[in-house]
Amino acid sequence: MAELLGMGVTHAPMFQFPDENMADILRRFMKSPHLPDHLKDVRHWPEPMRLEWGDDEGLTSARQHRELVVNGFRRLRAELDAFHPDFVLIWGDDQYENFKEDIVPPFCVYVIDQLDCFPFRRSQVINTPINVWGQPEDKVVPVRGHRKAAHHLARELILNNFDVCYSYKPHHHPGLAHAFMRTLIYLDYDQRGFNYPIIPFHVNCYGSDLISKRAATDFADGEKAPPAPTPRRCFDLGAEVARILQDSPWRAVLIGSSSWSHSFLTGKHHGLYPDVDSDRKRLKELSTGRHIEWRNLEPETLTDAGQHELLNWLCLAGAMADRKAEVVTYAETYIFNSTKVSALFQP
Repeated sequence: MAELLGMGVTHAPMFQFPDENMADILRRFMKSPHLPDHLKDVRHWPEPMRLEWGDDEGLTSARQHRELVVNGFRRLRAELDAFHPDFVLIWGDDQYENFKEDIVPPFCVYVIDQLDCFPFRRSQVINTPINVWGQPEDKVVPVRGHRKAAHHLARELILNNFDVCYSYKPHHHPGLAHAFMRTLIYLDYDQRGFNYPIIPFHVNCYGSDLISKRAATDFADGEKAPPAPTPRRCFDLGAEVARILQDSPWRAVLIGSSSWSHSFLTGKHHGLYPDVDSDRKRLKELSTGRHIEWRNLEPETLTDAGQHELLNWLCLAGAMADRKAEVVTYAETYIFNSTKVSALFQP
């Protein structure tokens, strides 16, 4: 039986850019005409948010936030190297990058030999093109895939009644979506190189919000695009992936990549700050070995908390249902868009 190592990480954009820009998502949102005027005044923010903002617009907090999260990346990379996998599978989402009005699959396995990617391009939500490594935006990074294992996985999933899509090349995006690329560059934060083949595994975490809020498609009043796959389906798919790979000849690292609650998705807070209370509930469940309970979460529970992207972790939770997680990092925040978590599921 092949061995599997599980990891949960974040692909939040701010760690690619200087400390001074880590709160840019909040700065941009404070100018939004949709934000109530009273919340544009720092005095009306929750007290923990005001303290995190401080008298330097969050710069001190940014340095602390980065140190905590990057140390988690380094720990996970050390564990990955020690495990020495044949490939790394990454469950990640797409934010109107490869999948748009012409096709939005619930799941998609990328079957690639090698793909030239551009991981250091600027972010639309960060106000600088300068990255912390001093890399040019147009630097091409070749990413190796594991075609044989990806074919095997997609085939076995379909034969076992998980009707996943598969793709041999990017669709609208010039490379892989940011969820996959930032996972790779963060696990190589010290720029030593990341030479492991990968299997990118797309999950439509944003569901109705992907098209309804981002696309040019017209919608009648009250009409919405179809939803994301349910937590139950993501959990069960992750469990089936683990079963298939355990019966294969390959050692694999399985990664669920996302932050947890996102401020801009948390409507009840007007998009200003994430649902940290809900993140704490998920943390308690994870740290006490109760992540199997995530299978029973209602889709509305996740979307109400702005935890849309937790579906990537739901796939990981299903794959690691019989293991207890070691929580490596829990970086709660009000001003840096989302709570970041890193976790390990040892064999």
